[in-house]
Amino acid sequence: MSTMPSLLITPILLPLLTAAVMLLLGEKHRPLKARLNLLSTLTGLGIAVLLLLGVQQQDQASAIGVYLPGNWQAPFGIVLVLDRLSALMLVLTGIIASAALVFAMARWDRAGASFHALFQIQLMGLYGAFLTADLFNLFVFFEVLLAASYGMLLHGSGRARVSSGLHYIAINLLASSLFLIGAAMIYGVTGTLNLADLAQKIALVPEADRGLLHAGVAILATAFLAKAGMWPLNFWLVPAYASASAPVAALFAIMTKVGVYTLLRLWTLLFSSQAGASAYFGGNWLLAGGLLTLAVAGIAVLAAQRLERMASLSILVSAGTLLAAIGFGVPAITAGALFYLVSSTLALGALFLLAELIERSRSANEVALEDDGDLLPRPVESLHPPKGINLDDEQKAVVGQVIPWTMAFLGLSFIACALLAIGMPPLSGFIAKLNLISALVRTSGPAAWALVALLILSGLATLLAMTRLGIQRFWTPQERPSPLLRRFECVPIVVLLGLCVVLTVKGQWLLDYTRDTAALLNDPSHYIDAVMTTEVRP
Repeated sequence: MSTMPSLLITPILLPLLTAAVMLLLGEKHRPLKARLNLLSTLTGLGIAVLLLLGVQQQDQASAIGVYLPGNWQAPFGIVLVLDRLSALMLVLTGIIASAALVFAMARWDRAGASFHALFQIQLMGLYGAFLTADLFNLFVFFEVLLAASYGMLLHGSGRARVSSGLHYIAINLLASSLFLIGAAMIYGVTGTLNLADLAQKIALVPEADRGLLHAGVAILATAFLAKAGMWPLNFWLVPAYASASAPVAALFAIMTKVGVYTLLRLWTLLFSSQAGASAYFGGNWLLAGGLLTLAVAGIAVLAAQRLERMASLSILVSAGTLLAAIGFGVPAITAGALFYLVSSTLALGALFLLAELIERSRSANEVALEDDGDLLPRPVESLHPPKGINLDDEQKAVVGQVIPWTMAFLGLSFIACALLAIGMPPLSGFIAKLNLISALVRTSGPAAWALVALLILSGLATLLAMTRLGIQRFWTPQERPSPLLRRFECVPIVVLLGLCVVLTVKGQWLLDYTRDTAALLNDPSHYIDAVMTTEVRP
């Protein structure tokens, strides 16, 4: 590929160095740290976009970049690999992170210590997980992002955050233990942890050891299924995400996709049609687990009473859809699922941010923000007519009132998020579900029709829940002031929803990209050849 291979390590090194500098600065330089954090995050996003454009302009065989940080020949050294899938995830991570950070800079970054350093460390773990090409370093980056997420989840303190945070930590420590056990069993059978080398050796595993290999893979997959949010391993997710601060919850929207990404990567690479007796191992479990997750999440959505919980349950709806789609192993369905992944992640990131703004006015003990010239207060007029006005008098009747701009912004943004989550036209959520359903219909079969039915029913459940919440928040007359909004809190939501509009207008580009990505995943020989034939630097 035309992009310099050495550029692949930049998304990992940049947040690492930025976090180190911010830790040296201390808490006395919080404004400087915020600007440094924003500069680093936007720079990382720019690099991710360059990498995506680099792979997008190449054909299938050359659209894979490989970098050997230690200059050791694969499979003996650390390997970083960029292909269409990892490039897409890098850009999506950069977008969500930038939006969450700008929102946090309005006030949330001051709710606790070391927010900006933890933010960069988590970015490092996310970028590394999407770029690494061996299980050992995947575990390293997995632990890096989890360690940072522990502090991020507890940011802002509060009993609910501490309670759900302890459950979150316990579950992820258990998942890490399963990761180590599974990786050790795989190494014991194959003698390697490099993904490309594993893909070559799995077909050659003796039949006497194949059961042990499958057991190790199943244990490893359990760790990622818990992170991806598959039922019944997802009981921790909704309380944790719903209690997190808004920018942290928005960033967590991409964290669940780490589990989905890893499962997709491992399944298509290690258990393709070239894996011999292990071909398509676990596909039925992914399909069944995805369908169950989607069904349970669709029912739970109907009971959601708060927007934060609604957004968290929508994460599970998204996870169930993606896991079931991956389990089919059909390139057309995978392409539709990847389009859905991008659209739903942007929409849910915006919904988490929006939920905090909408619920802010409902909090009786809200702490007033300091007036630094950036606040935009707009009190809500009483919905009852002023005293002395006779509504029966046509000459003096008040026939309406001007809606405060804050409520208009929140209402329109809520409608856009609802349309995206439901999958109704005209936004990109409809395009995503339409392409996914079209691919499922062409595939046919009981499982495909079951997923089509669940997609429609979960969309209907989301419609009912969103309608109820919208009526309660915007339609019911209530005597309370309009929430105080900062411009920094509005801009990220507008950008995320604006990108969904762009995906609606220019959706064909992303559809073509995801189809090429799915085709590349379906033929892992390109990935294997790129990694195993890369020469060390002189």
